[in-house]
Amino acid sequence: MAGRRSAQWYAGDDRNSYIHRAWMRRGLPADAFDGRPHIAIANTASDLTPCNAHLDEVARSVANGVYEAGGIPLDLPVVSLGETQVRPTAMLWRNMAAMATEEMLRANPIDGVVLLGGCDKTIPALLMAACSVDLPAVVVPGGPMLTGTFRGVPLGCGTDVWKLSEEVRAGTLSERAFLDSESSMIRSKGHCNTMGTASTMGLLAEVLGMTLPGIAGIPAADSRLLAASHATGVLAVDLVNRDHRPSAVLTRGSFHNAIVALAALGGSTNAVVHLLAIAGRAGIDLTLDDFDRIGAEVPLLVDLQPAGRFLMEDFHRAGGLHAVLAQVADRLDPAAITVTGRPLVEPLPAAQVWDAEVIRSRAEPLQPHAGIAVLRGNLAPDGAVIKPAAASPHLLRHRGPAVVFDSVEDLHARLDDPALDITAESVIVLRGCGPKGYPGMPEVANTPIPAKLLAEGVRDMVRICDGRMSGTAYGTVVLHVSPEAAADGPLSRVRTGDMIVLDVPARTLHVEADLDTRDPSPEFLAALARPKRGWERLYVDTVRQADTGADLDFLLGASGDKVPRESH
Repeated sequence: MAGRRSAQWYAGDDRNSYIHRAWMRRGLPADAFDGRPHIAIANTASDLTPCNAHLDEVARSVANGVYEAGGIPLDLPVVSLGETQVRPTAMLWRNMAAMATEEMLRANPIDGVVLLGGCDKTIPALLMAACSVDLPAVVVPGGPMLTGTFRGVPLGCGTDVWKLSEEVRAGTLSERAFLDSESSMIRSKGHCNTMGTASTMGLLAEVLGMTLPGIAGIPAADSRLLAASHATGVLAVDLVNRDHRPSAVLTRGSFHNAIVALAALGGSTNAVVHLLAIAGRAGIDLTLDDFDRIGAEVPLLVDLQPAGRFLMEDFHRAGGLHAVLAQVADRLDPAAITVTGRPLVEPLPAAQVWDAEVIRSRAEPLQPHAGIAVLRGNLAPDGAVIKPAAASPHLLRHRGPAVVFDSVEDLHARLDDPALDITAESVIVLRGCGPKGYPGMPEVANTPIPAKLLAEGVRDMVRICDGRMSGTAYGTVVLHVSPEAAADGPLSRVRTGDMIVLDVPARTLHVEADLDTRDPSPEFLAALARPKRGWERLYVDTVRQADTGADLDFLLGASGDKVPRESH
């Protein structure tokens, strides 16, 4: 027992160790306190996070593996965030979930942890917590759902919601037919089946080295996920025995590899803000410019919605993550390791592509250059991002007049007004949606196309916002504009009619106006969030900007495990 972190609670014959042991003797074996590793299973299962609801079943398989390897598995429910359920946006609580998980890991008598996540914010929050505490840790991604169909056509979660709802607004699909598709959209347990944020972060958790190799992307309903979860439980005990911590795994090379993979996968723009936040907790010097520098020339190899045609079930049968990484192995850092202690690239030579339509070859990519593009200019001095793979090529260079909305409510009130002065050449500007302004940086940047333009056949326009967009969304959307309007960024002083110039190849975003001579509009200022209490107040007062990951300013850097003082 000596040397185990849990021994600081359980070892000894004094009153405190008596209390710690006695209250835990509820069916544990007699040798539970004699040196066996105590492994927490940080579980984000919740009926109100429907994409994570199956994680209790996954946890049982993990627990069996922990016990088989000689450890003591301990269920630890942690804060769960349902992307489709919580208001105003799950991103408002990502940092709270990370902080709460960090504190529970530090406060309890555990030697290591298995992190169970799936829905968008849960894996980033768990990884942020693990970096901060730096106990031996490993992730189990919950996996994507199986593909549902409607009228014989596969449905992509999120992506087809946006498409079908736009067709209703355009008058080309009946509202009845749209609602009929609702029961077909979600076929099974698991998170979204597109290459949205959940799929992206599950895959990137493996690329970062924080999962059992080969687990990411296994569908939630696939029995192989439970087998891999059992093996992860075994691995968790080994991590404790080797004292193998996140700080040994998460290096600059790990994040380099994640950026390469993000581009090759056509992953979510949300990964940018999450990777920056995880790196900030790990003490890794990662910047927004690294995403463009490392990922810009990486080819898009995965033909999945929203950038392509197929879905995650197809991705898995086509060879999955390792098949993609094998295609770009020359761009990966070979020194980066995984929780196994072995190099990430070690299994890649054996990987094969079983469906070249789903996973393209390096010689025949879906797009030759598909990384996240970072834009700068007088409209985004600290940067903004765009996903060229999901944009319309003809709009990547565009000049048009701004049509400005001061809030999401303003957008909803005026967007479909037939009298709105807007054309396909206009640039929709939505502000007040950054980390401080909303607050929480909601997924509203991919604003709808005005109904009158939809009726004319318009399906994409240039849109600019200081908020985010769903990883399942698509379109020519400039987002994460930094500094945000609520932080006195230039976006706060743009006016309707100002000419905006977007040049993605040149990586620039400008407005042809002297913004320094202007004040923000009263309507914009009135719409900003001004919370008086609770988490929202703490968040608005301390959150950093999107270009650094939108974490709280006092949570940066790994603090390492510090066992709390005895209270008895």
